Amino acid sequence: GTGIAKRYCAPSAARYWRAAGACYNCLESFYRKIAGDSMDSEIIFIIEEDALSGYTARALGHSIFTEAEDLEALKDSIREAVRCHFVEQDRPGIIRLHYVKDEVIAL
Repeated sequence: GTGIAKRYCAPSAARYWRAAGACYNCLESFYRKIAGDSMDSEIIFIIEEDALSGYTARALGHSIFTEAEDLEALKDSIREAVRCHFVEQDRPGIIRLHYVKDEVIAL
């Protein structure tokens, strides 16, 4: 969930990280710390619901963005985007999806 962003970014950053983009870098740093060398063999996408398009996916550390109406179509779109972005010998073997959901609750 968004707890990762809260722990590794400034307080209340989870609210702002999508718009600001700075915390995408925080998430990337976090994943690099826990994944180590495996980051070269995998690519991580942040998945978010979007009121207009259904779902969006943004890669950490790479300029890859895609969207689709449902999750299955999004997964297909992510695979295709990764195939297009990397030459075969540099292509990561694993695609990791990190789902982010904003939720507001009453106090």
